Amino acid sequence: MNSLQRLRATLRGEPTDCLPCTPICMTFAARVAGVKYGDYCRDYRVLAEAQLRTAEQFDLDVLSLCSDPAREAADCGAPIRWFEDQPPAHDPNDALIAEKTDLLKLRQPDPLGGGRMHDRVKAAAYLRERVGDEISILGWIEGPVAEAADLRGINTIMYDTVDDPAFVRDLFEFILDMEIRFARAQVDAGVDMIGIGDAASSLLSPATHRDLVLPYQKRLVAAVQAMGVPVRLHICGNTTHLLDALARLGVDMNDVDYFTDVGLARRKLGPNVAILGNVEPVRYLLDGTPDEVYEAFRTCHEQVGARYVVGPGCEVPPASPHENVRAMVRYARTAKPVLAGGGD
Repeated sequence: MNSLQRLRATLRGEPTDCLPCTPICMTFAARVAGVKYGDYCRDYRVLAEAQLRTAEQFDLDVLSLCSDPAREAADCGAPIRWFEDQPPAHDPNDALIAEKTDLLKLRQPDPLGGGRMHDRVKAAAYLRERVGDEISILGWIEGPVAEAADLRGINTIMYDTVDDPAFVRDLFEFILDMEIRFARAQVDAGVDMIGIGDAASSLLSPATHRDLVLPYQKRLVAAVQAMGVPVRLHICGNTTHLLDALARLGVDMNDVDYFTDVGLARRKLGPNVAILGNVEPVRYLLDGTPDEVYEAFRTCHEQVGARYVVGPGCEVPPASPHENVRAMVRYARTAKPVLAGGGD
């Protein structure tokens, strides 16, 4: 069973030879490849080669195209701050949509128009040509709140959800159109799963999320799944207060960060969603020992049961000792998968 088959079977609740291991490796992959992270984010060939090297060296079951949250915003015309060896970011003091009327001036960027989105699409095509159907390629788009924060500023968009929800809905409509186009371009280029990152939504109250955000998240998930690929939802931080709503999204896989009880997440999300997490990246992968890493994943697996995917709650820290990353993979390769329904 190869990596792609292993992940697909896990998502369907079918028997596998072992657990899939699909951590988010971005800055860690750049370190493994010996490249500056600024170059990793600028050139799809650098990113792709770093992902190939990392997956081969550590026996991972995924090649990840996520790198930073500024691709879509950059193609919309937002000013981006670049750093030599850190992820690029939008400038919080120079938002593209400083005034609400600025939204009316925005035009949909072309994901194949030569910008930063196109660079990710090129990475997808490059990797698929290199690996065929052997390993999963994870595409990536921003969720509605995360992208709104990139275009409007995190503090401002939080105020907007209270002061002017009608404007927020208009902004979300623009974002959904853009993200669906971006997802389609990546799927056409060869990705077999799309990740949706919407960390900023964890800052909202349950009521605001339910009434304002959830309808757009559902539409985005449904649109991507209609393209024939599964959806992996990644919301950093504490999502305990959102679990009831997230259970209604119908995603195929949900990353659970260490702030949230993974056993509770399993109960709330139901048995049909694959769960990754929720080992704390810094405490274990960066600062722990291999034995501690192994035991942390064993504990999470016991709480999740079936459809468990090995990976920490968020990104693998760049300076993580290699023996700790190997301990994570060793758990995936040696633990016995649990089948849906509780059988072995």
